[in-house]
Amino acid sequence: MRAIDVHIHVPGPPGGGASERSEAMARYFRMEAQPRTVENLYELYKGLDIVGVIFGNNDWTASVVQKYPEQFIGFAYVDPKDGQKAVDEVTRAVKDLGLRGLKVHPPGQAFFPNDPSVYPLWQRCMELEIPVLLHTGQTGVGAGMRGGGGVKLKYGQPIPYIDDMAADFPDLKIIMAHPSVPWQEEQLSVLVHKPNVYMDLSGWSPKYFRPILVQYMNSLVQDKVLFGSDYPALMPDRWLRDFDGLEIKPEVRQKILVENAKKLLGL
Repeated sequence: MRAIDVHIHVPGPPGGGASERSEAMARYFRMEAQPRTVENLYELYKGLDIVGVIFGNNDWTASVVQKYPEQFIGFAYVDPKDGQKAVDEVTRAVKDLGLRGLKVHPPGQAFFPNDPSVYPLWQRCMELEIPVLLHTGQTGVGAGMRGGGGVKLKYGQPIPYIDDMAADFPDLKIIMAHPSVPWQEEQLSVLVHKPNVYMDLSGWSPKYFRPILVQYMNSLVQDKVLFGSDYPALMPDRWLRDFDGLEIKPEVRQKILVENAKKLLGL
């Protein structure tokens, strides 16, 4: 196995809607100029020898994992603002569908991760012993649209929102998706301070990583950083080519690409 990509938006079912709920998110991930199918996705990742974590519509995601179990691991997707409905759905997704984590998008779904109203969902995820992956930092969702498609970037700030969540649920594994631009140092601070928090590197080409991120990857947070592409927004082969150009210690490179995700996901 060359790598584990922990951040893939699976193409939706034929004729189905986008996997994300808001139109701003739908327009971003539909990628109409570059139509892709599950078969394309499978061939791409098989050819690159990469195992991928996929998310989207829960039943569809589960069906893709069932078809290609050697290539993909499925995470559930719910709207935390749905309250008990979201709690029940993540329970169904894990127990009945076999999904192994939860992905949410605070800016796209307009909620703060430290809002007590969503705490029952985090509690259930902790009980189910699954990680929660949350978008942090700047987002391409709504970018260039009038008013940013209504998406408010404040929901993606690591401190206090992710930091509070991690403190209140110390046994919950939390993955901060993406380098948290413009809050990169906040993100690194949370990684150092909270043992239960990790980050993925998706959504940004490594050649644009800030020097402080590379410095911390090589040292203090080398066991807490995960490879992610954000397919189809960024192709995994392009990400890996750019990652080859970074000055990363060989042993750290292997941790980021494979070993950290293996430990976190219990592979």
